[in-house]
Amino acid sequence: MSDIISGVDTPVSETKNGGDAGRISEVKAWLTSQFDAAGKEVPEFEYTPRSIAHLYNLATVSQAKTKAATILANDFRQKATEYRAQAARIREILENVGLAQESLPSNVVGSAQVLANVANLLNIRDTELSSFLVAMGDISLRKTGVEEKRAKAQKESKVLLDYTRKAIARLTYLKRTHAQLEDDVAPCEAQMENWKTNLAVMASKERQYLQQYSNYKALLNRVGYTPEISHGVLVETGEHRKELEKKTKPILDTLRSYQDLPPDKALAALAIEDKKRQYAAAEKYLEDVLQSALATSD
Repeated sequence: MSDIISGVDTPVSETKNGGDAGRISEVKAWLTSQFDAAGKEVPEFEYTPRSIAHLYNLATVSQAKTKAATILANDFRQKATEYRAQAARIREILENVGLAQESLPSNVVGSAQVLANVANLLNIRDTELSSFLVAMGDISLRKTGVEEKRAKAQKESKVLLDYTRKAIARLTYLKRTHAQLEDDVAPCEAQMENWKTNLAVMASKERQYLQQYSNYKALLNRVGYTPEISHGVLVETGEHRKELEKKTKPILDTLRSYQDLPPDKALAALAIEDKKRQYAAAEKYLEDVLQSALATSD
């Protein structure tokens, strides 16, 4: 690509401002120093505002850390020089008093080495008894604290173990219940399908009965049925009719018997008038009974 340029030899575009040009030069110098230290050449890449900003931040951080590492390394070198000088002075003093390591018995050297190792382990800078006591006291306190934390952790672990056991028992129960429910799914689905079928049949019957009720109601309206003409009223009226027929039957029989008598106009007229009165009384009684029955049904 024409925009791909060398990380070292590519000139900066004239359209860059002074700040961008300064950053690019710093990035180039930093990349050159880093890749030269590794014995490699700077790879080709495209300079964009994003890549320049990212590389500039990396260069800034790297230079700051390199400077801090250099300062720390110089401090360590100075301390090492001072420690070596102090060790040489101590060795010279020990040799002058006849306590050089070569002249000491092996058990003394071993004890001194053990003492030094213990001092390093306790992180103390001298071999004074008080320093050892303080260090041991500190270790004892730390040990006590660790034991307390351990006891607390064991207690919490026991509680968590109890909770875990209960959770496992609950999970087992839930799994068993879930398996049982899965086994009951098929029968329940079959029963639900049966209920659906029955419900559809009942709904169809309901529509049929409602239609029949509407038809019967329309038929009763056409024939003039009213709520007053109920089955109870008709039964009661029929019973009264039977009673009246029983009462009027002797009269009708008597009238029929009069037909066999010889004609006598005066007697016949009296008998007819008497029967008319009896018949009118019977009709009035029947009408009163019907009115009474209708009033009772209301």
